[in-house]
Amino acid sequence: MILSDRDIKKRINDGSVEVSSDKPLEEILKQVHASSMDIRLGNHFKVYRHSQVALLDPMNKEGFKDLTSTLEVHDGKPFYVQPGEFILGVTKETIKVPNDLVVRVEGRSSLGRLGIVVHSTAGFVDPGFEGTITLEISNLNRLPIALYPGMRIGQFAFELMTSECDEPYYAKKSSKYHGQNLPEESRITDDPEFN
Repeated sequence: MILSDRDIKKRINDGSVEVSSDKPLEEILKQVHASSMDIRLGNHFKVYRHSQVALLDPMNKEGFKDLTSTLEVHDGKPFYVQPGEFILGVTKETIKVPNDLVVRVEGRSSLGRLGIVVHSTAGFVDPGFEGTITLEISNLNRLPIALYPGMRIGQFAFELMTSECDEPYYAKKSSKYHGQNLPEESRITDDPEFN
């Protein structure tokens, strides 16, 4: 069951869903719409050093070191996503998800119609997660597209689970991204099957 605007606002106001950003709570609540909440693009990006790496192999932990460069883009300045490029971005919003909800990250149709995809697969935020959301941004267009920190990049949809989970994300030994602030590159080499 997807939460309505009324229930999203209620959950934020009662503190069971925590959302924070560079805006006061009254402004955050204005980002809530009928069945979702807008999320905005943060100021940090990670770009892959593809010219220095021949292959991404999860069995080769050393091959994942120094794989990306972090760039900070100031408000009002563009970040150009080149055709076919894959980068990591981050939300301005930090979220703390309670143990009875999951959050889906979805793109905006207006950006999708330009060719921007905000997640390649990780569009699901587990109950018990806290942090910013890393965005897996791709440009499917044949033209470069300018993205600006602070612009609406996507949305959160909140889904009620049948009951609270027994093991929230923060309690799992494999919770590799809990508490993240910057865009985080893959930590697949930490998976048990690769160790």
